[in-house]
Amino acid sequence: MKLYGSCLTNHTVYFTVRETRTAASNIRIMTEFVKCRVFYLLVLLSVFYNCDGQSAKPVPIIFDSDMGPDYDDVGAITLLHAYADSGKAKILATVASTNYEGVAGVLNIFNTYFGRPGIPIGVPKGKALSLKDKQHWTDSILDHYPHTILKNEWAPDAVQVYRKVLAKQADNSVTIVTVGFLTNLANLLRSEPDQFSALNGKELVQLKVKQLVCMAGKFPEGSEFNVNQDAAASQYTYSNWPRPIIFSGFEIGNRIHTGLPLIRNTGIKNSPVKDVFRISIPLDKQDSAGRMSWDETAVLVAIKGYKPWYTVKQGKIMVEDNGYNRWTDGAFNQYRLVEAQPPAVVEELINRIIMHQPMKKR
Repeated sequence: MKLYGSCLTNHTVYFTVRETRTAASNIRIMTEFVKCRVFYLLVLLSVFYNCDGQSAKPVPIIFDSDMGPDYDDVGAITLLHAYADSGKAKILATVASTNYEGVAGVLNIFNTYFGRPGIPIGVPKGKALSLKDKQHWTDSILDHYPHTILKNEWAPDAVQVYRKVLAKQADNSVTIVTVGFLTNLANLLRSEPDQFSALNGKELVQLKVKQLVCMAGKFPEGSEFNVNQDAAASQYTYSNWPRPIIFSGFEIGNRIHTGLPLIRNTGIKNSPVKDVFRISIPLDKQDSAGRMSWDETAVLVAIKGYKPWYTVKQGKIMVEDNGYNRWTDGAFNQYRLVEAQPPAVVEELINRIIMHQPMKKR
């Protein structure tokens, strides 16, 4: 602001003697004055844009979801596209950790709806869970919304997508968000060098990944769905992952309820996001105030950081053979979220963002 004041003062002097100057000179002065003000306006906007401590550069994201047993995954992928539209995220790939028939098409529907039909999609080709939604919202949107991937076999293996995408990224740049099972990540860590990279999976993760953000676990201890359904993959991943991990545990999203403002918004039409919440919320009494929002919190933290909503506690997750997890505090490379603000604050934020509509032009 000091520089701006100097700029304004200098040109005020010019205008007090404008009678003695030629018309051409006055035009030059006015042009310089406008340029000066525009320059400092841009500086102020730049400061404002970065006032939350986040870099203006979009966060490169690989999104890994079970996309089906629950529907907070739909809220999560909506947040992801909303942040991509605002320039805060770059979606590198969306992969499924389940392999029920149609899951690739479901991911393709949301990517297409938000104007990014070409985002790479992967599905596990080996052993994987096939859990599907009990509300049948996946069937409904597959029947009603455009998508070009009609069968899972049309999508490549999830690990292949991981390796191909990661190999092309800058070192220490990629954030992976998992809101499902750890099946793909365990397989990625075990992967061998291939046509995409001469590194094995663990080496590739070490080189290219900045952090992993997981909606997983129940803290300080408990049994949580994303961890216990493929406990072996959870054990292997958390024991061998070479980069920092941030956990958004069950207790974080369990107190955040979203979706009611979305389904009550009469201005939103022909939306697969709205349809999923509209179909699913009435089918479960515990969702009468909105659906618990576990997965959305992971996307929020991955892109915006955990402040001011949360603090973190450093330590390590330990997963038993049956999927039960315990947390040990200590100087490890893992962190779990702890509430710093009331859940209602994050609830209002998520409710607003999941009403985001596709951009008209890209």
